[in-house]
Order: sequence, then C-alpha cells, then structure tokens
Amino acid sequence: MITETLNEYILSHIDEEGELLAALNRDANVNLLRPRMLSGHLQGRILKMICRLCRPLRVLEIGTYTGYATLCLAEGCPEESVIHTIEINDEMEDFICKYVDKSPYKEKIRLHIGDAMEIIPTLEETFDLVFIDADKRLYSAYYDLVFPMVRRGGVILADNTLWDGKVIEPLYPADKQTAGILGFNERVSRDERVEKVIVPLRDGLTMIWKK
Repeated sequence: MITETLNEYILSHIDEEGELLAALNRDANVNLLRPRMLSGHLQGRILKMICRLCRPLRVLEIGTYTGYATLCLAEGCPEESVIHTIEINDEMEDFICKYVDKSPYKEKIRLHIGDAMEIIPTLEETFDLVFIDADKRLYSAYYDLVFPMVRRGGVILADNTLWDGKVIEPLYPADKQTAGILGFNERVSRDERVEKVIVPLRDGLTMIWKK
C-alpha cells in the first residue's frame, strides 16, 4: 500500500501536471461533489506516458467528467491525433469546455455530450486507444461495443477495476456497480483475443492489448 508520504515522494519525482491541470484540480475540489473521480497528477502522467509510447492517432475516451484525463491524453498524443471523448452529464459541459478551451491541445479534442452507447456507433473511426472510465455497470457493454472498432495491436484501458477493494469483498445484491466491475474483470480475464494486466494504480487500471 502506498502511504501518503510515499505518494508525495512519487509526485515530487515525476513531471509536474502543469498550471492548467492544477487549476482544474483545484476547481474540481472546491466546486464539484465528487472530485476524487478525476484522474489526478500521477494517473494523468501515466496516461500521457502511455500515449507517448503508443503514439495513438485515434483515441476514444468513455467518461470525460472534468476533462482532466482528456487533456493528459491529448498532451501525450501526436500532433495529428484526434480524441473523441463522451460525457453523459450535460451539466459538466461548461466545466469541461472552460479548461479544454484554454489548452494548447484543444484542436485534438472532440467532445460529445450524451449516452456513449448511442454515440459510439455513430463514430466512423478505428481506434488505436480506448480509455473506459464511465458507468461501472456498463463496462462489459462498452467493451463489447468498442472492441470491433479497435485495431489489432490497439490498447484498451479501463479505470477503477479494483473498485476500492470491493472486488474481493462479499457482493451485496443491490451493488450494481461492483457487480459490473466484477463481470467486466471476469470477461476480460477469459478473453483469448487480448493480453491483459491489472495495474494496482489508485483504484486499479486494467491495460488490454488486442492481439
């Protein structure tokens, strides 16, 4: 388990998040009900690094929330890349746009407001990278929907797959979100079309490579 002191050490020895992301983080913590949902400094730098390594030209993010992860993905992607990001909560649009519009990477980002299950089929793209971080109850449905749209050798990332440790606790029948994560984890673990690993970063990040 990473202690607060060790976490501070890590953050002091990696790239800074930058002024824009730091301002977004502060704004979220002051004005939003669930600021813990945003990716944050460490995960943001990891998402950027993954993009540096993979160099994806077409990216799909399911679950924009504040746009923090979106901006990190855009920062790491090649200049000619396009990032489609989908947020179901239309009340978040003004918050997202406030920071995307200030970003030097804004031309890469295409924000879609609405239901991902309805929007994804309308995107005529083949994706190099998909980042799933939305309704946990629908993770398996998102996975099945996007899989044919991911190229061979493409990467799918799924956030929160350890779900605050609830994946190893007794499941309460009414807890549909934990059930969704458990179902997704089992589905991916049995999927012979992919290679996969769960990274114990924050709340769990599953990395999936399409064969």
